[in-house]
Amino acid sequence: MDGGIGGGGATSFALSADQQAILDAADIFAREQFWPLQQKMDDEEWWPPEAMPALGAIGFLGVTVPARFGGADGDFFTSALITQGLARWNPSLALSYVAHENLCLNNIARNGSETLKAQYLPGLCDGSLIGALGLTEPGAGSDALGSMATTARLENGRYVLNGRKLFITNGPVADVILVHAKTDPARGAKGVSSFVVEKGFKGFAVAQKLKKMGFRGSTTAELVFDDCEVPVENRLGAENEGVGIVMGGLDLERAIVAMINVGMAERALDLAIDYAKLRRQFGRPIGEFQMVQAKLAEMYVGVQTMKAFCYQVAAQANALEAGGGGRGEIHKLAAAAILFSAEACTRVVSDAVQVHGGAGYMWETEVNRLYRASKLLEIGAGTTEVRKMIIAGELLR
Repeated sequence: MDGGIGGGGATSFALSADQQAILDAADIFAREQFWPLQQKMDDEEWWPPEAMPALGAIGFLGVTVPARFGGADGDFFTSALITQGLARWNPSLALSYVAHENLCLNNIARNGSETLKAQYLPGLCDGSLIGALGLTEPGAGSDALGSMATTARLENGRYVLNGRKLFITNGPVADVILVHAKTDPARGAKGVSSFVVEKGFKGFAVAQKLKKMGFRGSTTAELVFDDCEVPVENRLGAENEGVGIVMGGLDLERAIVAMINVGMAERALDLAIDYAKLRRQFGRPIGEFQMVQAKLAEMYVGVQTMKAFCYQVAAQANALEAGGGGRGEIHKLAAAAILFSAEACTRVVSDAVQVHGGAGYMWETEVNRLYRASKLLEIGAGTTEVRKMIIAGELLR
C-alpha cells in the first residue's frame, strides 16, 4: 500500500516508512541489548531483571495504552512489529514480551475499569511491574474454558479464588497476573470471570518453576490459588462475562505470536546463509552446492509468505473491539496466521539446522536454540489441531 499496511489505496504490501522505522528500531535495540544475553538465558533459564524496564524506557511497553496511563497511544500492528524485531535476536525475550504486553497489559487496557487502569497500567508500561496471563490449567488446555477448574466465589465483599494454573509464561517473575476463573461453574464457559491478581495477595503462590526444552530464558511456572483473596474492584469486566475477554485476547495472542515465528524464521535464514558462505567442503563453500541453494531458496519463500500473511492479519486485528473476538473473520484469520507461520517456521529452522550439519546439532549454537524453541509455537496459543478446528468451524458456520 502507498501508506503501508493498514492504509488506503492498496498498491503493495510494503511497510510504510514509519512502520519500517519501528521494526528497524526494535531490531537494533534487540541486537544490542538482548542478543548478548541469549546464551546465559538459555543455559541457566535466567530472566534478566533489567529487560522490562529497558523495554519501557524505549517506549516498547504499553504500545496500545493511552498516554494518560503511561502508554504510547499506538496500535496493535506496532506492537506486532516490535515483537518481530525482538524475536530475531532473542526469542525468549519476545515470548515474555508478548505475555506481558499483549496477554496482560493490553487486556487490562481494553477491558479494565478506569480505576484498574490507573492502578496497574503505569507500572506495566514503565516495566517496573511484570505481567502474565493465567488461563491454562493441568486439566484445561485446549478446552481452556469448558474444563476450567479454578473457581472464584464472592465472600465478605471479596472474591476467593481456588485452583491451579499451569505453563504460565512469566509466572516466576510476574507481579500482576490476569487470571480467569469460574464464578458460576454450572454455566460452563459462560460462567467465567476475569481478575487482576497481585503476587502479594494472600493465598497466591508460585508452586514451581518449570524446566523447558526451548524458550528457556522465558521463565514458566505453575501457579496456585489457595483461598486467594482478590478485591471486588479487581474483577475485569462484568461477572460471568469473561468469555469475551478470553476469546478476544486469544485472537490477538495468535496474531502476535505469529510474529515471533516470523522473526525467528528470518534469523534462521540469515544464519543459514552466513554459514553456507563460510563453511567449506570439497574445496569450496557449501553455498555453491545446488542442494544447499535449494534449501535456502525454499526457506526464503517460506519467510516471505509468512511475513505477508502475518502482516495482513496483524493489520486487521487493529480493528478488534473490546469484548470482540472468538468468532468471525478475525477469529479465523488469527488461527490461520499462527497455524501457517508456526509450521513454516518449524520447517525453516529445521532446514537451517540441516545446512549447519553437525554444528547445528550442538546445544550451545544459536540455530540449535531456535530449533528447540520452534516446536512450542505449534502448541502454545492453541495447538495446531485446535487452530484447524477454529478455521473449519468458521468456514462451515
